[in-house]
Amino acid sequence: MISSVAVVMLILPVAGALLSVMLKGRARPAALVTAALSTAAAVWLTVAKYGSVYTKMLWHVPWLRGIVDVPVLGFLVDPLASVMLLVAAPIGFLTVLFSTAYLTDKNREHPVKSEHYGRYYFWLLLFIASMVGLAVSPNFLQFFAFWELTTLCSWALISFYQTETSLRAGFKALLMTHVGSGFFLLAILILFARTSSFDFSALGMLPDGLRAGVFVLLLIAAWAKAAQVPVQTWLPDAMEAPTPISAYLHAAAMVKAGVYLMARTLSGGWGFPAKTVLLMAGMALVTILVALSFYFVQDDLKRLLAYSTIAHLGYVLLGIAVGGLGSTLGLRGAVLHIICHGYSKATLFFCAGVVSYVTGTRSISSLRGLAKTMPLTATAFFVGVLSVTGVPPLACFWSKFMILSGAMRLSGAIGPCIVIFILCETLISFGWMLYIAQKIFLGAPLAAAQVAADPPLAMNATLVILMIACVAAPFVGMPFVQLIGK
Repeated sequence: MISSVAVVMLILPVAGALLSVMLKGRARPAALVTAALSTAAAVWLTVAKYGSVYTKMLWHVPWLRGIVDVPVLGFLVDPLASVMLLVAAPIGFLTVLFSTAYLTDKNREHPVKSEHYGRYYFWLLLFIASMVGLAVSPNFLQFFAFWELTTLCSWALISFYQTETSLRAGFKALLMTHVGSGFFLLAILILFARTSSFDFSALGMLPDGLRAGVFVLLLIAAWAKAAQVPVQTWLPDAMEAPTPISAYLHAAAMVKAGVYLMARTLSGGWGFPAKTVLLMAGMALVTILVALSFYFVQDDLKRLLAYSTIAHLGYVLLGIAVGGLGSTLGLRGAVLHIICHGYSKATLFFCAGVVSYVTGTRSISSLRGLAKTMPLTATAFFVGVLSVTGVPPLACFWSKFMILSGAMRLSGAIGPCIVIFILCETLISFGWMLYIAQKIFLGAPLAAAQVAADPPLAMNATLVILMIACVAAPFVGMPFVQLIGK
């Protein structure tokens, strides 16, 4: 029963993608139904296997027979995979729901005709399937296969409008993330050559020095995928994608795959040299600082949110590093931040989508006073800002609190230094994001804001669901993360 549901969960969005190609302009209902059913299956699976670890290997790779005589493809559902599923599948469904209203010829910024629907929903549903498959991968080989599929889908969706800038942005994302994939592949080759296994547990069979080397290779792959310094520049440029895609890319999809890889690598409990873990922590802090410095020069609302995502992925990697230094609480906080940041950032991006849909622009300097005509969007944006900057009782407060508490449990001066740095960053980020929210939604309306605003029902419904999720996310995620490390 469990394996059947897992297969259905993965197959449904793939089937929806193929249906979308055939239905073309009538693809929206099929996309919505298949995404909803896949999400329902994912939620059922996490609830059914709560508190346990379910592993089911189902399929061989034919050309590996004689080298590996056991199935290498299947499903792993544990607390970590459950958290990732609860991000990838539901936010994927909300992305499809929002897209049914956003991707039309009534969009003031980017009108889209119905003949392009099939292509859009094909890649979006395939994106959802690839993230679901990645979340439940039981070994590095299957993880890598779905990892590469997310790269392909993101390239196609970033390039969706097929303008010169979008094609360039899609190629840049493809190239930079694929370079990281080369390091991932090298890590898998070393692991298999020395252990004849692709399992996550095979890391424990490597000698200490080689295990450190494999860890660094995986870390470089994660940096490229999660847009961390020095390979962060592709993500702000990727804002050429349709805004629902930007929301999914930042909240639940490709960039989260990078931090999920490191969480999966370190959650196995294998000891890694302190120097390699400190490297991850140090680069996370550098990334947070670099991303913060770019906040103040952004006029494009989506690019501002992109740099915020880069900083928060740094938070996740910092928490994972704290876990690698011996504080399980830090690792749990990092995993909780995946779900808390996911729903908070999705709220902000979908609000940006409503703003551009109605006004035709996402230029911060051109927007003011939108709250008078778009009160629900304004409310959702302020909720998203307060949530993502860690204001209690909203989502990211709890995950940040756990990361910082975990850091304080480390011996020596490193913990207090991390806490002081993060608190300073949080205060600056809170002040600037709140300033931007007030600038866009409060005050006397500018010309761009003086439009009759009545966003479609699908958009408003998405925002309401996400506002609820900004409160509920930590309460959903906490029972799962408390099981990590036990």
